[in-house]
Amino acid sequence: MAHKKDFFSFQNSVTSISSKENLQSPFYLESIQAFARLSNNSIYIIDYKEKGFEYVSDNPLLLCGNSAKEVKEMGYNFYLKHVVKKDLELLLKVNQIGFDFYETIPLEDRKDYSISYDFHLINQEAKKTLVNHRLTPLFLTDEGKIWKALCLVSLSSSNDSGNIKMYKKGNQKFLEYNEEKKHWHSVKTIQLSKREKEILHLSIRGLTINEIAEEIVISNNTVKFHRKKLFEKLDVSNITEAISYAKNNFLI
Repeated sequence: MAHKKDFFSFQNSVTSISSKENLQSPFYLESIQAFARLSNNSIYIIDYKEKGFEYVSDNPLLLCGNSAKEVKEMGYNFYLKHVVKKDLELLLKVNQIGFDFYETIPLEDRKDYSISYDFHLINQEAKKTLVNHRLTPLFLTDEGKIWKALCLVSLSSSNDSGNIKMYKKGNQKFLEYNEEKKHWHSVKTIQLSKREKEILHLSIRGLTINEIAEEIVISNNTVKFHRKKLFEKLDVSNITEAISYAKNNFLI
């Protein structure tokens, strides 16, 4: 059975913060709160020294019927209460392989990486929601340990939990973790055509196929053709999933 302490790896043990390290963080929460007001994602901050959450936004997706204050007070106990049992094991695995990976990265590069994965949240009515979770270092100690991390939660475009990926800022490839072979492999980022991006942008605005055709002066059938190729490229079945996938994977 999972426990709160299981989420904290000895590899990222943060027991104290020096005066120099503390200079990283004054007033930063005001910026995070401003960002949260403009974002559709749930946002929260993990403090690895305090082994809890420093901030939780009001976006209801993460809260599972609780208030932001209640989730903040629960900290990692929130996962124990609101993540389905099989995905709790996944979260512990992600925790371990993520910190293992960070140990291999030069200290100066560690803030450039983010890890992404999917898991099921369960609300107070026992309804499951598959979400995508992204985590990136916010503040590091002088030894390169993650002191605080920024986390974003959004609806997943996948069909099931897992899908563990590591991204580096500015890189045209990402790393995907193979759970059976227990190793990372490199995957080239999907490249969308100008027309595919155009159709996605117009779809986000709520335009129908007919309206998109009129907007970019092509036939309805041509719009349908590009949408079909887009769905195949992203391995999704509809435009809502395509938009979600493209946003979650920084394609638009």
